[in-house]
Amino acid sequence: MMQNMKDIAALLAINHLTGTSSDLLASKMTTEDLTALKENYWKEYEAYKKQDLHLDMSRGKPGPDQLILSAPMLDVLSSHSDLTAADGTDCRNYGCLDGIPEAKELMGDLLGLPSENMIVGGNSSLNMMYDTISRAMLHGVYGSPKPWCRLEKVKFLCPVPGYDRHFAICQHFGIEMVCVPMKEDGPDMDMVESLVSKDESIKGIWCVPKFSNPTGQTYSDEVVRRFANLSPKAPDFRIFWDNAYFVHELTDEQIPLLNLFEEAKKNGKEDMVFIFCSTSKISYPGSGLAAMGASFHNIQNIKMQMSIQTIGNDKMNQLRHVRFFRDKAGVIAHMKKHAQLIAPKFQLVEQILEKELGFCGIAHWTNPKGGYFISLDTQPGCAKRVIALCREAGVVMTPAGSTYPYGLDPEDTNIRIAPTYPTLEELEPAARILCLCVKIATIEKMISEIAQEEKIPYAIAQ
Repeated sequence: MMQNMKDIAALLAINHLTGTSSDLLASKMTTEDLTALKENYWKEYEAYKKQDLHLDMSRGKPGPDQLILSAPMLDVLSSHSDLTAADGTDCRNYGCLDGIPEAKELMGDLLGLPSENMIVGGNSSLNMMYDTISRAMLHGVYGSPKPWCRLEKVKFLCPVPGYDRHFAICQHFGIEMVCVPMKEDGPDMDMVESLVSKDESIKGIWCVPKFSNPTGQTYSDEVVRRFANLSPKAPDFRIFWDNAYFVHELTDEQIPLLNLFEEAKKNGKEDMVFIFCSTSKISYPGSGLAAMGASFHNIQNIKMQMSIQTIGNDKMNQLRHVRFFRDKAGVIAHMKKHAQLIAPKFQLVEQILEKELGFCGIAHWTNPKGGYFISLDTQPGCAKRVIALCREAGVVMTPAGSTYPYGLDPEDTNIRIAPTYPTLEELEPAARILCLCVKIATIEKMISEIAQEEKIPYAIAQ
C-alpha cells in the first residue's frame, strides 16, 4: 500500500514540481516530501479562497439559458385561445382526472406506451413517485394482500450509487433500503434476481435506467429483459422505473433503451412495472408535466384512489405543453437545443478532470453520453474531505454520501458533479477547485497512512 501511495505521490510531485523520473521519486518520497507537496497545492487553494467565489454544482438544474428555450410556450395560450381538449373537455374547468387525451398521447409516445396506460399529473415526477409509495403504504398496490404499513418490514432494493431523493422517500416512510451495486450495464441482476425471489418483504426497486443518476450509464437490453422476467416472492413487488433522462442525449447519437413495459407484457408481468418521467428538464422544472405509465389494472387502481385525492391537475398547463411541442418529434428537436447548451459544459469538466487528475490515477470519473451528472470516485476515505474543502473555497457540491442510502457511502469515495447550472465562466474555476481539493485530500490521506506504517504521530507528520 505504501509503495503504491508513493507512486501516486511521485506522479503528483512530477506534475507540480519537477521533471524527475517517477521511479526515482517513488523510492525517495517521505512524509516531509508529501507535506511540502501539500503546502504547494495549499497555496493555490488559499488563492482561490481569497476570490470569495460562490459557485454551485450541487443539483442537476437547468441553467437560465436553458429555461429561455421554452419562453415561447408562455405565448401559446391567450384570452382568445380555444381552451378545449381533444375530448371536448373545457381545460378551464373540472375533469380529466388522469390528464387530457393529447397530453397522455404525447407523454405515452415519448415513453413508448399507449395513451390508455398513462396518467399525466402536475409538474413533478418526484411527487408522483412519493404519492405512489404513500398510497402503497396506506392501501397497498394492485394485488397486495394487505397495505404495506401493516407488514412487519418493507424493503426496497437501491442500485448504488443512485438518486438521493429516491432514498429520502424510503427513509421517510421507514422502508429498509438494500444496496445493489451498479455494473457497466446496469444493476447487478444476479443479486437482484436472487434477493427478490427469496424475500417477500422486498416490495420494490428504484431504477434510473437511462443516463443513470449519477453514473450516466444506460441499462443494456439484457438487463431490461431480466427485469421484465423477474419472479419476485412478493405478489405486489414493483419496479419503480424513473426514466428521468429519457430524451436527454448530449449529442446527436440516440442511445436506445429497451421498452420495459413491452418486455414485461410479453411475459404477462406488466403489473410489476411503474414508469415515471417528466418535462422538468425539457420545459420548466417548476411548471412542467409529470407522467406515469402502468398496466390497466394498476391505472384503474390508482385512478380510484386519485379520485378521492383530487379533481384533476392543471389542464391549462397540459394544453400549453401539447400545443408548444405538438408531438414527439417536437420534443426531440427541442432537446437538441438543450444539448447544444450543456454539452460544452460536460466537455469542459471532463477536459479539466483529465488534465488535472488523469495523469496520476487518484480519481476516476464517468464520461456520460446524456443526462445531467458526472460521477467522480476519489481514493477511499477522501470524498467527504474533498466536499468540505470545496465548500470552504466557495464551491457548493452535493454532500458526500448522498448517492447512497442513509447518506452512508461505505468507502467514502463517490462525488456527484452537476455541470448544467453554472455558466462556462463559472464552471472552469469550480472544476479546477474540485481537482485541487481531490489532490489535497489524497495527499493528506497518504501522509496519514504512511505515518501510521512508519509509526509517526500524524500531527508530527503534518
